[in-house]
Amino acid sequence: MRPLFHTPLLAIVVTSLAAQTPATGPAAKRPTAAQALAHANALLASTPLVDGHNDLPWAIREDKRAPMDVDAYDLRKHTPHQTDIARMRAGHVGGQFWSVYIPGEIRDSGYARVQLEQIDIARRMIAKYPEVLTPAYTAADVRAAFKAGKVGSLLGMEGGHAIENSLGALRAYYALGVRYMTLTHNVTLDWADAALDSAKHGGLTPFGKDVVREMNRLGMLVDLAHVSPGVMSNALDVTEAPVIFSHSAARALVDHRRNVPDSILRRLPKNGGVVMVPFVPGFVSPALHAHGVLRSAVAADARRRLGTDTAAVSRELSAWGKTHPAPHATLKDVADQIDYVRKVAGVDHVGIGSDFDGVDDDLPDGLQDQAAFPALFAELIMRGWSDRDLKKLAGENVLRALGTAEQVAKRLQKSRAASPKTIL
Repeated sequence: MRPLFHTPLLAIVVTSLAAQTPATGPAAKRPTAAQALAHANALLASTPLVDGHNDLPWAIREDKRAPMDVDAYDLRKHTPHQTDIARMRAGHVGGQFWSVYIPGEIRDSGYARVQLEQIDIARRMIAKYPEVLTPAYTAADVRAAFKAGKVGSLLGMEGGHAIENSLGALRAYYALGVRYMTLTHNVTLDWADAALDSAKHGGLTPFGKDVVREMNRLGMLVDLAHVSPGVMSNALDVTEAPVIFSHSAARALVDHRRNVPDSILRRLPKNGGVVMVPFVPGFVSPALHAHGVLRSAVAADARRRLGTDTAAVSRELSAWGKTHPAPHATLKDVADQIDYVRKVAGVDHVGIGSDFDGVDDDLPDGLQDQAAFPALFAELIMRGWSDRDLKKLAGENVLRALGTAEQVAKRLQKSRAASPKTIL
C-alpha cells in the first residue's frame, strides 16, 4: 500500500493551494484545493512517478555524523534532508534515478575511485531497504517495481569526467547499473563544454560525439542537464535515441545558464527527449534570479569603490541584504516551468527531476521534500491538466524515452562493435 499524505502537511498544502486558485473561469467547475489534492493522490497511486534526479548517495557520503556510512544514515527514520521512506511513500514515488554524482573538481586519486565508491553507496543503500527499494535497469523493471509497491531504483551518473576520457570506463559503469550520464557537471571537459564553465570546444569534440554514440549503443540515456547550448545542439545532431535533461528548467522564464533555451526545447519532439523540471529555487523562480542578478551588480559596484577592502565589501553587502531580502521560490514557480516546457516542447516532453538532497533546505514553498509531490500535481489539476497528461508528466514520458533508448541499443548492437577509443 502507498499511504496518503500525512495530515499536517496536507493542511499546509491545502491552505497554500487555496491562495493560488486562479481568479478566472467559473468557480463551480474548478475543484477545491482539497479535491485537487485528493485527486492527485489517487492518480499517483495508480501511475508511477519517476523522479529524474535525487542526490541522496552524495548526502550519505557527506553526512557529518557518519560520512559514507549507509547503515548510519537510516531511511526508516526522519533524515536531515528531503528523502526518507516515510516521505517517499507519502509522495508516491514509483521510480527514482539516484544520482551517483561526484564533483568535477576532485583532484586526488582520480575520478574513477570516487565514482565507484558512489555507485557502491547507492547499491548498498538500495539493498538495505528491500521492502521499499528494488534495483531497476530497464523501463519494464520500473513498471514491475511499481506494481509490487516498490520504488524502481536506477542509477544516473552526473558528469562525464568520471569516465576519464575512456569509452571502456563508460561501458564498465553501464555494467554496474548506470542508466544515464550527464555529459558534464560544472567543469568543461576535454571533450565537452559545461554550462557554467568556459566554452573551449564550441560544443562536443569528435571524441565527445563518440561518447554519445557509444551511450546510444549501450542503451544509456544522454543527459544534457549541465551542458552548454552548443553541446545540447551537437548531442541532438548525433544521438539516435531520446535525450533527457534530468534536472533543468526553461531559460525563457529564468535566464540561468543551467536552463534550456527555447531553440533546444523546440527540437525535442523530433528527438523524443524529456526535460525534467527541478525544484532548485535559482533555476525556477524569476524573482529570485532577478534578486541574484541585482545582488551581483551591487557586489561589483562595492568592489569597484572599495577595492581590496573585503571586510568593507562584506559589510555593505550584508546591509544591502537586510533591506533587500531574497524572495522565496514557490510551488507555483515550478508549475509555471512545467507549463512552459509543455507549451514549447509539448506534453510528451516534460517530466520531474527534483534534485532533492542536492539542494539546501531553502526549497520552494510547498515543495520542501518528497512528501510534497502530490501538491504539485494538485496545482496542475487546478490549472486544468488532464489525467492523461499528468501521467505523462509523472513518469510515462521518461519511461518511454528509456524504453526507446533500449530498443535503439538492441538495433545498434547488431551492427556496431564496442569502440576502443580513449583520449590519451
